[in-house]
Amino acid sequence: MTENTEYTKKDFVSDQEVKWCPGCGDYAILSAIQSAMTKIGRKREDVVCVSGIGCSSRFPYYLNTYGYHTIHGRATAVASGVKTANPDLSVWVMTGDGDSLSIGGNHLIHVLRRNIDMNIVLFNNRVYGLTKGQYSPTSLRGQVTKSTPYGSLDRPFSPAKLAFGASATFIARTTDTNTKQIEAIMLEAEEHRGTSFIEVYQNCVIFNDGCHSEYSDKKSREDHSIILEQGKPMIYGSEVKKGIILDKLTLRVVELGDIYTEADCLIHDKTNETLASLLVAMDANASMPKLYGVIFAVQDVIYNDQVATQISEVKAQKGEGDFNKLLYSGETWEVKK
Repeated sequence: MTENTEYTKKDFVSDQEVKWCPGCGDYAILSAIQSAMTKIGRKREDVVCVSGIGCSSRFPYYLNTYGYHTIHGRATAVASGVKTANPDLSVWVMTGDGDSLSIGGNHLIHVLRRNIDMNIVLFNNRVYGLTKGQYSPTSLRGQVTKSTPYGSLDRPFSPAKLAFGASATFIARTTDTNTKQIEAIMLEAEEHRGTSFIEVYQNCVIFNDGCHSEYSDKKSREDHSIILEQGKPMIYGSEVKKGIILDKLTLRVVELGDIYTEADCLIHDKTNETLASLLVAMDANASMPKLYGVIFAVQDVIYNDQVATQISEVKAQKGEGDFNKLLYSGETWEVKK
């Protein structure tokens, strides 16, 4: 962004009517990201929003930037091409748990592995919303949906654990009920060099209402979730009397008091890979609190930077090249009538 360019939230509001169900968590996420866009320090024409298929994938129509509404599961593949072809762009992928973890799972894994400099925002409502309520890869075991009328038998994916296993360099989680945190995480994600993966707990009021209520409602969230802060102890609860300790390589919740104090609790370090591996594994334990904030953030080699360097080196050695010479080189033949 130039020094003379200042944006308000309205600058990132498009002229398209927003068509989500009344009460959908997507509205809050859209509002928070529109606000974040005014602070990322980029010109509006240098921002590209890419999506696949699903309710969340309507995002490019509502964010007043450049955008691609692609096909099911392929948003990360298209975004990879956009960023690699023009590394100066700020690229954002908006996707859902079905879009990116089912048909798009392979693309998601490899964009994380390559560490392409983009931001992936995964809306997780544990159901297929756009296609009217089938179970998704994050649906809980036993969840009754239109395609699992007697309860899902699948073990659900943990998006954060999957991202960590695919060598993601930035992993964060937030919820649609905390717009200030959404905005803060989006700003940190944009500053990160490499792939930023942000899971947003999002409520589907029609097909899976209250799917994250234990962790997002004001009445219960303090006792069931921790907001991670770099360098701060992992303590939580409505009376701040619970903490997380490491007990023989296992994370455990303890009551703070005579036996355990704040000094015994783990200190969050988002750069610690060993700690991150334990934190993302917490999703499998229903008795553990959910984590909000930046779970993991490290620097590593960036794929699109490597591509640009490689192209420059080859051009320096061999010149600009001639496409026709390349096309007719090697094993070619001519078909005659």
